[in-house]
Amino acid sequence: MAKIERKYLAHFIDASFGAASPNYVRLGKDLEEYVEELNPDVEVQKNILGEQNVQHNGYEVQSEVDPFYAYTGDPMFEALAEIANERKTGDDCVTTKVDVLLKADGTVEWAYKEDVWVVPNSVGGDTSGVQIPFSVYNAGNRVKGTWDTSAKTFTPGTGVSSDASSDASSGD
Repeated sequence: MAKIERKYLAHFIDASFGAASPNYVRLGKDLEEYVEELNPDVEVQKNILGEQNVQHNGYEVQSEVDPFYAYTGDPMFEALAEIANERKTGDDCVTTKVDVLLKADGTVEWAYKEDVWVVPNSVGGDTSGVQIPFSVYNAGNRVKGTWDTSAKTFTPGTGVSSDASSDASSGD
């Protein structure tokens, strides 16, 4: 059984932030690491007999994109710069993200789309270049579907949804 290389797990964020036509860009070019922290809400209790009861109440998924380098013409950088410079909040920070697992031959194993909040953490950087690191807070409405890699489009599956995230207003 072969280990799946990290490059086959792709994350695309809609840099249009709600425009009529999504503009998905892949996270990952300069990232050393991108991990979605699931932050499971789990409560474990023991009764007087020593039996363990586990209650799992869902997830509060979040990730950090740091560093995120500025490139001229990069639509994600332009969107982040606008959010940071204009101190935008609320719905101005909401977009969608598609997580895709690709097979080695380039076909899609699975794809899920979800609403996310994108919040810049800082603006600056070191001698390596201008950076706007940001946090991604998954906000729910997670649906399974198909992903067209060449067109960068997501099509929801029929009758398939899986919303394992918390409240929609919480936030490669």
